Amino acid sequence: MRDAVRIVMASRNQHKVRELARVLAPHVLDPLPESVALPPEDGATFADNALLKARAVAAATGGPALADDSGIAVEALGGAPGVWSARFAGEGATDEQNLHKLLAEMRGRADRRAAYVCVLALVGADGSERLFEGRAEGRLAAAPRGTGGFGYDPAFIPDDLDGPERTMAELEPAEKDAISHRGRAARALAVALRAT
Repeated sequence: MRDAVRIVMASRNQHKVRELARVLAPHVLDPLPESVALPPEDGATFADNALLKARAVAAATGGPALADDSGIAVEALGGAPGVWSARFAGEGATDEQNLHKLLAEMRGRADRRAAYVCVLALVGADGSERLFEGRAEGRLAAAPRGTGGFGYDPAFIPDDLDGPERTMAELEPAEKDAISHRGRAARALAVALRAT
């Protein structure tokens, strides 16, 4: 295996940083310096937003940078909230407010299919750019369950979970990492890091 790589994480979301750090070990995710501002997430796709952040952080720090953009796409809502997942209930909305709005919009809908999507963008110190995507297919519960995870986890029931039906928020961290959109994207990145 190649030597561990140090990468600046282009995020202040500690939930995301912890999930990625678990999967990417022994590589090290350095925290985003307080002096570095992240650009607005105004891209049309998850890949656009991830690249915007990774490019800005790589340029500001002079080293490799990793950014995540992720969210949930709901069939009955035409793929919404999608790139607006973190702001679904408005700018500055909490996870609870976003989840409440989504479940309210889903009331009475028979089609509850949804997918979690994550795109990781790795921008090297040399300006090279690579994208890694992960998806987790599932459906939405009628009401939140569980205390783990974050975001829409209390309402997302993954399709490919062994054993009894549970939401992402009811899983142990290792169980979640094995099937989550972020875990899948991070494993693809880890394979690429081993090959470089």
